[in-house]
Amino acid sequence: MSAIPDDAPFDLAAPWGARSHVTDLGGPVHWVEFDPPEGSPRTDASDASHASHAPVVLVHGLGGSHLNWVHVGPALAAGRRVVALDLPGFGLTPSGGRSTSVQANADVLGRFVDEVVGAPAVLVGNSMGGMISLLLADRSPEPVAGLVLVDPALPAPAQLQDRQVAVTFALYAVPRVGELFLSRLQSRYTDRQRVLGTVQLCFADPSRADAAVVEAGVTLTQWRGALPAKDTEFLGAARSLLSVLRRPRRYDALVSGIDRPVLLVHGDRDRLVPFAAAQRTATRNPGWSSVWLEGVGHTPQLEVPERFLAEVLPFLESVEGDARVERADGVGALDEPRTGTDAHRPAGPA
Repeated sequence: MSAIPDDAPFDLAAPWGARSHVTDLGGPVHWVEFDPPEGSPRTDASDASHASHAPVVLVHGLGGSHLNWVHVGPALAAGRRVVALDLPGFGLTPSGGRSTSVQANADVLGRFVDEVVGAPAVLVGNSMGGMISLLLADRSPEPVAGLVLVDPALPAPAQLQDRQVAVTFALYAVPRVGELFLSRLQSRYTDRQRVLGTVQLCFADPSRADAAVVEAGVTLTQWRGALPAKDTEFLGAARSLLSVLRRPRRYDALVSGIDRPVLLVHGDRDRLVPFAAAQRTATRNPGWSSVWLEGVGHTPQLEVPERFLAEVLPFLESVEGDARVERADGVGALDEPRTGTDAHRPAGPA
């Protein structure tokens, strides 16, 4: 496999108790494993498949990375295994010629759960990561014990979309125009300005951003700036995401067919995925648990980590670990999962 360059900043998340790893999954995939807070129980890979609670896999969004989870990873790791991967084309995982489409990355996510985690996991996906998690749960539900969808990518009528976001993604969608647009952004703004611009877009209150996470993001952006195919990787993912959203009936049917426990968490001031789109999805899926976070933007795990944890931890407690049963061919399969709806009741309108 083509290796990740030696100068990669593998210790970016170390200040938050994350240990860095690289695994070959048809090409190198970088991921981190979070240590729980001092004094909390720890579940290692050797006993994760026998833990009372399912392991957790954290899946970032478009343009994101494992850094999106540093404020919640350690607390989630108390008593369960928690890992966050960089999907091909993002973070410290170059595509290496692989497709970065949401469909291709759903395949990588499935292999990651099977080969790295080794037990059915709760997928916690933000934005594009929520869509990828849904695609995997639809296509191959066996490795999925449950889903936490954090401001997931959802279809929304044009009149509900933020103007700046709509124009930006319209430019991404056009061949050659998207490439030129990204090139001009990179020449006009410094790495730090672009990271701060992302904070402005994703946070309802940018003053909540942690300076240390911003600095780590700048370091990662600088390193990715030297990669030869970074724009192609990003636009491949963006265009495939838009392709799914352009078929709302098909996507709605896929979402409604998920048979795993689901918690939907959404900020009511999200500019990227309108709050009304989340309300519509919750109404169409009354068996889900839904939580609305008032005054919060697109990345609540970074903006209000304590509020995020207060909603997500009870749901995770309700999802059983080691839900596999042995089939005659020796391949693990899932028992029927226990729904989390009773243990974690919806907060706010559903």
